Amino acid sequence: MTKRVPELSLSDFTAGDAAAQEAFSRALMAGLQEYGFIILKDHNVPVDLLDRAYELATRFFALPTAQKMNYAKGLRGYVAFGTEHAKDTKVADLKEFWQLGREPTPEALTHEELPPNVWPEGVAGFQETFQALYDGLDEPGRLLLRALAPRLDLPEDWFDAKVRFGTSILRVLHYPPVPDDAPPGAVRSAAHEDINFLTMLVAAKGAGLQLLDRDGTWLPVETEPRNLIVDSGDMLERLTNGVIPSTTHRVVNPEGPNVSRYSMPFFMHPSSDVSLKALPSCAANGPERPDITAGDFLAERLKAIGLAS
Repeated sequence: MTKRVPELSLSDFTAGDAAAQEAFSRALMAGLQEYGFIILKDHNVPVDLLDRAYELATRFFALPTAQKMNYAKGLRGYVAFGTEHAKDTKVADLKEFWQLGREPTPEALTHEELPPNVWPEGVAGFQETFQALYDGLDEPGRLLLRALAPRLDLPEDWFDAKVRFGTSILRVLHYPPVPDDAPPGAVRSAAHEDINFLTMLVAAKGAGLQLLDRDGTWLPVETEPRNLIVDSGDMLERLTNGVIPSTTHRVVNPEGPNVSRYSMPFFMHPSSDVSLKALPSCAANGPERPDITAGDFLAERLKAIGLAS
């Protein structure tokens, strides 16, 4: 029997009765523990918004490189092809991307230092569309954390304040056709674990995503284009002392036609001052790691993947 990442309906949690909500919570926990991934359907992110975002991403990345470089402003805006690499890997990934974060509103700035977002000129609707997508993906992320909290002996709203003004990032990824002169061993995204609490990935335009199963084999992660692919990251693993593990995954080079691939992961981060010390309910799962804040952990990891010095 072929193994498949479990598929859950968010409506069971948001509109179901107490039994349906309990079943969703348990299935979410089991999926993240067994695979590190689940597929989420019925998530209420509008289909037309997803379609429009992919259309605008295609238009932006088709611009000349010199024009895109006008928007290379660090961790916001454009990040050029060959900039990022996986932790403990020196060969750069075969990708370029655009990043946006939480808008630095006056209220948000009272809780977190947030740099301004960068927006391209000449791509009509880009800012409005991706701000809406950011907000749209933030909602299911918060709901999933609410569903997980009781499994960790926490009140359902325990995560709410920790992520409300967090440093979450929406990344708009373009993997161009693999160039003939690509360095030996270079892939679209080398094996890695995500840094954050949870990742909500809009199902990509193109195959290639694989997770490293617990038995050591690579398992393709595929679903309908309107669903979200969710995985747990290193911050959640650290907070739960490994009760919810972070799972290694990668994006391999195409085996068929050598064409572009696009994807849009939303990386849900807590606020920078949130401690990642193991939760009391998870302390007995193994030796606790030294206490560290989410901000310091993120800074270490950004250096390790080439996005900070």
